[in-house]
Amino acid sequence: MSTLTVTSRGQVTFRKEVLQHLGIQPGERIEVDLLPDGRAELRAARAGGSFHQLRGVLRGKTSGARLTIEEIDEAIAKAGAKAGAGKA
Repeated sequence: MSTLTVTSRGQVTFRKEVLQHLGIQPGERIEVDLLPDGRAELRAARAGGSFHQLRGVLRGKTSGARLTIEEIDEAIAKAGAKAGAGKA
């Protein structure tokens, strides 16, 4: 178990191993769910992707060439991962 210290300004610094365990990178946000009995649950905040964000993802990438279904799937997977889709 890690013990953290709260500053006079109400701030807490998480140790590197805690952030790594949560999968949180510098600049990312943390979601906090307040639970009964004074407990809290932390997790990395992930941007929710939408289908509309995928629109135009292939624009300018094909040079007029036709893509295989595998190439289309790969492009969609990369765009979805970038948008945070598929993360629980």
